[in-house]
Amino acid sequence: MQILKPAKAGTMESNDMYVMIMPNPDGGIELELESIVIKQFGEEIEKVIRETLKELDVKDAVLKVQDKGALNYTIKARIETVVNRAASN
Repeated sequence: MQILKPAKAGTMESNDMYVMIMPNPDGGIELELESIVIKQFGEEIEKVIRETLKELDVKDAVLKVQDKGALNYTIKARIETVVNRAASN
């Protein structure tokens, strides 16, 4: 999917995450991740985000993610939602 416009999904509530996505004119995936559990789960959170983007065939995007302890299924749902919002007209 091609990211056409900026979009956001999620909340800053506990056990959720807030995701903003924008087109990346330079190409590639740029990920800025902030998390309250980054030391314990940062690599896993990034892995789930990147795998979900790959499944959705997103190749060029800038993502800013603020995690408040979201579980993997929540991370996946937020990424799918924000990509669908950013790819639709």
